[in-house]
Amino acid sequence: MYKHRRSHRQKHLLLSLFVFQFTDTMGARQSAVHITNKTEGYTLCNPSLHLLSGCCQIPLPTKLECFESGNTLFSKTGGTTCGSVGVFTYHLYDQSKNRADKKIAVMFSVPFDYARYSNWFAVGVFDKEIKCDGDLFHKMYYSKERGFVRGKADGHDLKHTADDVVITLGMTNSSVATLKIDVHNRE
Repeated sequence: MYKHRRSHRQKHLLLSLFVFQFTDTMGARQSAVHITNKTEGYTLCNPSLHLLSGCCQIPLPTKLECFESGNTLFSKTGGTTCGSVGVFTYHLYDQSKNRADKKIAVMFSVPFDYARYSNWFAVGVFDKEIKCDGDLFHKMYYSKERGFVRGKADGHDLKHTADDVVITLGMTNSSVATLKIDVHNRE
């Protein structure tokens, strides 16, 4: 009698696989973001987010101390033909100076229509006064690269070097994209 029953874990795994396959065939557009602070002496804090389309399913971690990591998830809004597109920032808090003079900004675009668009991403370090808004997204998506790097998600990582930190960034090219961000001390 018990030989044919599946364990709770097996049922959960099968359900998760079904949901993933169902959402992928129904036009899921997601950006799963993994951020790691590999610095000594810097804290990533006070995150801000501006979405042009989509919604935040798992919020940005409020603070990432040295050698901490965190995750966030952005998804398309159900029932729309828009993807998951936006920009977020973190203050780069220098513990030795007891202040944040700079912000790290990350732009991502996971479009709905892959016949016309591709996944794009960018990272940069800006003055702490820069606002996390549509203007910042526009700058990082369309403008000449000054203070940031931008790339198409094609399997190659981006690397941005600022005064005190180096940021590496990689993004997969799929409708359920993974964005991996590592912040290091500059050597």
